[in-house]
Amino acid sequence: MLMAPPLFLQGNNMALSKSALKSKIEQEMIKGGLVITGQYAQASVLAEAIANAVIDEITANASVSVTGGSSAGSYKVS
Repeated sequence: MLMAPPLFLQGNNMALSKSALKSKIEQEMIKGGLVITGQYAQASVLAEAIANAVIDEITANASVSVTGGSSAGSYKVS
């Protein structure tokens, strides 16, 4: 079965969104049986922390190399 990439990976323009990634992580947590709502639920807080860390790491350290054409070069991901 062919799976579509997550929303933040589709297309040529990779939009980095902490809230979109958090939502995706929460959806996967729910699929795995975790409870993300309720007085004592902390899974949503964990999802937000993971999303923030992943996006911060990507924007701090990732670069994209374009190997041909008028835009050839290395570019920082933002």
